[in-house]
Amino acid sequence: MPTYEYECKSCGHVFEAFQNMSDAPLRSCPQCGKDVRRLINGGTGIIFKGSGFYVTDNGKGKGAQKSTSSEAKKDSCASCAAASSGGGCAAEAV
Repeated sequence: MPTYEYECKSCGHVFEAFQNMSDAPLRSCPQCGKDVRRLINGGTGIIFKGSGFYVTDNGKGKGAQKSTSSEAKKDSCASCAAASSGGGCAAEAV
């Protein structure tokens, strides 16, 4: 059952009531008995569970592994003696 928040129009008393969605709104204040109005609240936030919903989850798949392995090849070719002499590098053939 949802929780509805009410405010009294005359005394300003704010209170909550647990009601079914099909129930009629409350009409009277429990303190003074005068008219009340139902307040609109934001409710609860949306909760996403599981992987793939956050910015930090992107790139954890195959794309991140490929970029890391290609950077490793590039670093190994730069320091390779065969690459600097123009003879070709064995790491590039992989």
